[in-house]
Amino acid sequence: MVSIKVLTLDGKKKGTATLPPVFNTPLRKDIIKRAVLAQQSARYQPHGVDPLAGKRTTAESWGVGHGRARVPRRKGGGYRSASAGAFAPFTVGGRRTHPPEAAKNALELINKKERRLAIRSAIAATAQNDIVKARGHIFEADELPLIIEDKIQDLQSTEEVKEVFENLGIWSDVVRAKNGRKVRGGNARRRGRKYRKPVGPLIVITEDKGIRQAARNLPGVKVLYVSKLNAEALAPGTQPGRLTLWAKSAIEALATGLYGSGQ
Repeated sequence: MVSIKVLTLDGKKKGTATLPPVFNTPLRKDIIKRAVLAQQSARYQPHGVDPLAGKRTTAESWGVGHGRARVPRRKGGGYRSASAGAFAPFTVGGRRTHPPEAAKNALELINKKERRLAIRSAIAATAQNDIVKARGHIFEADELPLIIEDKIQDLQSTEEVKEVFENLGIWSDVVRAKNGRKVRGGNARRRGRKYRKPVGPLIVITEDKGIRQAARNLPGVKVLYVSKLNAEALAPGTQPGRLTLWAKSAIEALATGLYGSGQ
């Protein structure tokens, strides 16, 4: 059994906590990647065109012998010439050649046991310094995982959260997330994802007494209930080792339920 120190809001040692068996789970980057992609694909909104778009016409080809291309042409008069093309992909108001189909199945599936293994493996990765640093996180702590007393769940303002982060030596990671924002190129600018934003610390709690509202405006910071842990939150972009701050009660909760046996 491994004991890890529990920190106060001032960054001082208050006691120790025993790490649950889930932190002994081997690192499985392949399973983590599958779980993250499966979670992301569940948010995919199918899009396509009307199957009859551009086909609502009685146009027919004149055939050969008229000195005209064998393009389906409109019948009768009207505001457009009777010989105007229709239905074909290259005509005005015609159908698309290869339109997107809403029937396409883009959902990635993963077995329940594999998904749970991915979450356990991602949890264990948060306690390994080399993996967390490989993600680019900046922190001054010499021991991971970071466990803090449950008073962090009572914080009411962003200024209080900032002060706690400074005491723990992880405020520089929030600054990294703020200054690392980049502008994407191409159509992403017009589709609601103009900026690429780095991921910062994750706070895992068991009860919200104000911490979620207090931390929501900090760049890259996310607050999550221990019962809502998922592969994407622990390993954004399929890369494990997110800098995670655990409330003491959250660590104790990991010793029971789905993560109690560590298998």
